[in-house]
Amino acid sequence: MQQACDKRKLPAANDEIKASRKKSWVVYAKKPFGSPAKVLDYLGRYTHRVALSNDRILQVENGKITLSYRDRKDGERKKIMTLEAQEFIRRFLLHVLPDGFMRIRHFGFLANRSKKQALAQCRQLLDLDPALPQSPILSAKDLLLKITGLDLTRCPCCHEGAMIAVGDLPALSISPRVDSS
Repeated sequence: MQQACDKRKLPAANDEIKASRKKSWVVYAKKPFGSPAKVLDYLGRYTHRVALSNDRILQVENGKITLSYRDRKDGERKKIMTLEAQEFIRRFLLHVLPDGFMRIRHFGFLANRSKKQALAQCRQLLDLDPALPQSPILSAKDLLLKITGLDLTRCPCCHEGAMIAVGDLPALSISPRVDSS
């Protein structure tokens, strides 16, 4: 019975795949974050916190929501914004995790609000240096070697000879296609 259901859905999916192959695609790619620490900081804002706490909603009136926020680009200043209800809901839903994902919540000395001071105090009580130890900054090549044991300087075929970079290829200068439909 389950197989029959799957077979009925398959042709529609194949049609969508065929149609997508005929489209002219424009790929938009941004430079990656500055470092692994910045990536973790960015992701941490989504996995460790609620998208919007109740105390930040200041007013709900006439289909408009007024809320406070912290402007990271303006020195962490606290600001106020008013949005139409539809736009507020759209922005809020951008921060809802997909099914199967779970937010991580900490309390006590691991709570985000007081973690830096509390961890320093814990380290001091344990007779350790209150300053957190700095992990060495490794290059991508060294990090890959440490994590996977894969040495990028070795020949990928025989794993013995050393690979030597003899030059860089110039960047392609292809103008992006614009979909006019």
